[in-house]
Parts: sequence; structure tokens; C-alpha cells
Amino acid sequence: MTVTVIIRKDTYRDSVILMRLSNKVTELDGVLQAGVVMGTPTNKNFLNALNLLTEDARKASPNDLVIALDTQDEKSMAHALSEVDRLLTNRVSKDKNKIVPKTLDSALRNMRDANLVIISVPGVYAKREASKALRKGLNVFIFSSNVSLEDELELKQLALEKGLLVMGPDCGTAIINNIVLGFGNVVNQGNIGIVAAAGTGLQQVSTLIHNEGFGISQAIGIGGNDLSKTVGGIMMIEGIKRLEQDDETKVIVLISKPPNQEISEKVLKIARQSSKPVIVNFLGGDIENQGYTAAKTLEDAATTACALVQGKQVIKNIFTASREEILSIARSEWDRLVANQNFVRGLYTGGTLSYETLILITPLLGEIFSNSPLKPHLMLEDSTLSKNHTCVDMGAEEFVIGRPHPMIDYTLRNQRIIKEGNDPETAVILLDVVLGYGSHDNPAAELISPIQEVKAYAERNGRYLSVMASIVGTSLDHQEFDKQYKLLEDVGVIIMPSNAQAARLAALIATRGAIQDKLFEEVF
Repeated sequence: MTVTVIIRKDTYRDSVILMRLSNKVTELDGVLQAGVVMGTPTNKNFLNALNLLTEDARKASPNDLVIALDTQDEKSMAHALSEVDRLLTNRVSKDKNKIVPKTLDSALRNMRDANLVIISVPGVYAKREASKALRKGLNVFIFSSNVSLEDELELKQLALEKGLLVMGPDCGTAIINNIVLGFGNVVNQGNIGIVAAAGTGLQQVSTLIHNEGFGISQAIGIGGNDLSKTVGGIMMIEGIKRLEQDDETKVIVLISKPPNQEISEKVLKIARQSSKPVIVNFLGGDIENQGYTAAKTLEDAATTACALVQGKQVIKNIFTASREEILSIARSEWDRLVANQNFVRGLYTGGTLSYETLILITPLLGEIFSNSPLKPHLMLEDSTLSKNHTCVDMGAEEFVIGRPHPMIDYTLRNQRIIKEGNDPETAVILLDVVLGYGSHDNPAAELISPIQEVKAYAERNGRYLSVMASIVGTSLDHQEFDKQYKLLEDVGVIIMPSNAQAARLAALIATRGAIQDKLFEEVF
């Protein structure tokens, strides 16, 4: 075997491009392992897992390109390096008749009726590009992260002055006029409007609404910091006002992680003034039904919206199956656990789904450690190492700087599944599987190998490992919901209709049913 590491100083390449390049190089004859990445701490952990982290790679900065290859011989190495260079410099051939503008001005000359710009550049440049678009009278969707709250406030104030929307920064999802922006799912058009400061929260609610047979009028993503004290809920309030004026919207749903209390009250005052039914899901927020309907879970928000569209009474259940059916499923799992298997390990690609899980199972299990915990003392010292009950947001900054999002690249989460599955104290591994635009083309297929590996390892060691998942998606998504369901089911994964149901069932299994009375008495 021949290991070669080359560092190219101050050479930036997009993480998705590098992921695809690494995959292509790994497929070459004679290549055992390949990692072409930016020199971020997370990527160094990735190289270390591949046994490619040399001393030179350790010294690389986040702005350096690291080319690390392990091949069978020198000839294979030379060919692989040549292919890396070719892929780094080769431009995808384009249709000569297709216009590919290089600037905003040239794009507008060819698309004179355009009124929205999607911005996906490094965060340090996002404000400049967004300001330019707003001053030209264009709404903006800012996918970029690492934009300061002060810059976000300035952009949103400018948008208000000009009667425009700023979706973001760090906005992963929106559905505008039935067009998906960023990550998102193909859903029916309908009468339910959403304003969300939570990307996967928007995806969970919109897909559950679709799967209930209803649809979305508009889904406005506003970025996770809109309801901070600094930004002041500017775009959530603007979103409510726009949906209030939209004839197609009959019910409005508001989604957020816990907002600043002062800003929450400001937003809820606007919600109370709406002439349309408003459902509020501020995860973990202490809100009451006062001129709007409070929803504890994302699923609750979706089912309530569907009921209100029909003018029906809201029926609240913590599971779609009966208590007897749920207990039967749970008992068949916990009966095979051994005495020291006590902990739930949640490994999430969606930050909102991870946070919802913390909110729901902390009252059932007690303290849950996390890289985005409910309380400071529950912060993991090292996000790569679990402790007791743990729920990790693998889409958090420490995992994605210089790497593709885990909805796209399953490498890090698959490695973590194996680590957690081989821990003799793990009872249940809890996963989300997110379909739709931007996500992996066949996510369930990526999960099959590590799940089979950890289940087989547990069996060889006299244990059983329970694996629980929910799928965020619809039958219209290109990954095919039913196909993903079958692939996971065939390797022994228990799939629940929502993240909330999967989290609660995981807690029931890990406690061997000890929490069942508390769980089934819950009113939400």
C-alpha cells in the first residue's frame, strides 16, 4: 500500500464537489481509500478514520485543500493523482445554446421577469450579494451560513423598506409558488401556509400535511435566527402578514425552535390578530392557546392544520396505532435486549428533528446529552463521543464546515452508527431519513451496510440492537418513499410515521416499558 498526502495551500473548493470527486477517485482500480477535502477539524477526523491523517494533513488549515490517497502501488497512485487534477480543473460541458450568466446583472438581462435570487456563497460574501439583490428589487433566499446577526438585521430592515422578503441566512428550505428552494420535498398545492425558522421542521410538517392528503399554499423559510432578540422576528411577522393576504391560504402554521421570549410575545400578538386560524409550534416554548392553537410537536402542528382546513375538531394522539399495537412492537424489541443495554442514541441529519427529540424524551428518560442540549451542563465535551442517553445533530457546524451536509453525504453518520452500535450499552439507535431535493438520491441504501454490520456484531456478542427511524418525505420525491421504507424495513429497522412517534417509541423500548403509563397519559 502507498499513502500520499498533498496539501495545496489556500485552495478552496466546494464541499459537495469534493465529495463527488472523492467518490469517483475511490472507484478507480488500485485505489483503496481517497479523501479530497478542505483541512477542517471535522475533515481531519474523517481522514483519521480512513488512516490517511498524516502529520502534514494535521497541520493543514481550513483554507487548505488536502489530497490524501491510499493505493496498491505507485502506478495506481500516479493515475489517481492525475485523475484528481483532471476532476479539479475540468469544467462540466454545457449546452452551447444555454445561457449561463456569470454575474447578477447579466442574469437579469436574460431573465427580466425574475424577482428572486438564491444566494449560496461563503458567509463572508453573503451580505454583499444579498444587499446587491435587494437594491435591485429582488427577494432573496440566503442558503449561506455564518452571517452575523447584525448583518442579518440590516438585510431584513432593507427588505422591509423595499417590500421584499429575505429568507435566511442559513435558510435550508422554502416552497414558493409550488417551487422548492434548497432542501425540500415535492408536496401537493393546497390551503395551508407555513412560516418556519426551522428547515427540517418545515419539511416534516409539509410532508405530513401532504401524506394526510392536503397541501401547501406557501412555505416561507426565514432562517433559524429570525426570532432572536437581535433580529426581532422581522420576517416571521412579514410572513404572517403575507399569508394573511393570500387568498389561497386558509390556515397558517408557525414553526421555530425556542425564540427569544420578548420576540415570541411580539410574534404571537400578530398571530392573534390574524383572521385565519394560526397554529404555533415553538419547540420547547411555553405558550398557551390564546387566539391561536399551540402545538407541542411538528406532527401535532401538521394534523391540527389538516383538521382546521376541513373545519373539523382536532383529535390528538401520541401514536397513530393503538396502545396495544405500540406495546406489542416495543415488547418484541425490549425482550431481546440484555441487562446493560439502557441508552438511546439519536443520530440526526435534521437539527430541528434532533431538538424535538430532546424536548419529547427528556421528561421520559431524564437528562439527554447533546451537541445542542436543552441545558448547558448536558453539552457533550466531544460531539463525536456519546454519553448515557445522547442525541446528536450531525448537521451542526462542527460536522459540516468544509464537508457536505449529512443529508447528502452519509459517511460520518454511517461511521457513527457503527460506533454506537458496537457500544454494549446502546439499546436503541434513533435516525431520521430525509428525502427530497438536495438530499442523497438513495439514503436508505447508504444505511443498509452499517445497520447490518452493527446488528450482526450485536448478535455475535449475545446482544440485540434496536434501530428506529422516521422518513421525512412523500411519494412524489424522486427517492420514492415506499422504496426507502422497504429497504430499511428489510434490514430490521422499525419505521414510524413521524419523528415524534419514533422518539417516543425509542424511549419506551429503552426503558422496557417502565414509562408506558406516563407516556400514554401525555396530553399535547
